[in-house]
Amino acid sequence: MPLVAANWKMNPTNIDDALDLARGILSVARGHSERVEVVIVPPFPWLIGVSEVLDSSGVKLGAQDCFWEMSGAYTGEVSPAMLKGMCQWVIVGHSERRLYLGETDDMVAKKTASALSSELGVIMCVGELADHYDAGTSDQVVSAQVKAGLASCSADDSARLVIAYEPVWAIGTGKNADPEHAYRTMRLIRKVVGEMIGAGAARKVRILYGGSVNSKNVQQYVELPLCDGALVGGASLDADEFAHIVKVTAEVYGHR
Repeated sequence: MPLVAANWKMNPTNIDDALDLARGILSVARGHSERVEVVIVPPFPWLIGVSEVLDSSGVKLGAQDCFWEMSGAYTGEVSPAMLKGMCQWVIVGHSERRLYLGETDDMVAKKTASALSSELGVIMCVGELADHYDAGTSDQVVSAQVKAGLASCSADDSARLVIAYEPVWAIGTGKNADPEHAYRTMRLIRKVVGEMIGAGAARKVRILYGGSVNSKNVQQYVELPLCDGALVGGASLDADEFAHIVKVTAEVYGHR
């Protein structure tokens, strides 16, 4: 089943708007729950409120990050153990955390392993900078990120593992990757995942496209043979826009 995740990032700035947005998405998304797995990923302060809105709806809840330790003297961090029971998914390694907060491949690997051990599904983000893309080194960068991120993973983790390919130069810029480039990169990701955990298990790992995804361009990505959905940023802050993305995804996969 394809997966479409709404990454709200540091939005909205008050709980009332967050709950209204969740209700707006839910009103449409629940009608496609048999064909698309929908995940809403709000900021930490809104997780409890949004979880109550989504209760028993079929729409899943995700967190935007986690730490790799389960408890301890780590001021400001949130552990997988704290998320378990409320969230079903967690995003790790988003390029904004790598870029602005210095998150390394090793940190992403530890977060991935820790979240999986807590029975959370993991959406692990990978993607190249504009400099890498211009220099023609996208493949090397993305391969290295996938290998590092899956260093402690096994075939048993495949069903709860999602990899989101998000070219950094496309995130929040209004630019989006040429579908051919996205397809080649997702094919590479699938190959590397197979080398890490086995080809059979790799087929269970879903691969998403992210990076300025919206209702106008989502179809060209979800139609790609190796694309299993989308990680949506800015467009997920508009319930109607995100609902259209879910609807298009459901229609495309309904014809496969």
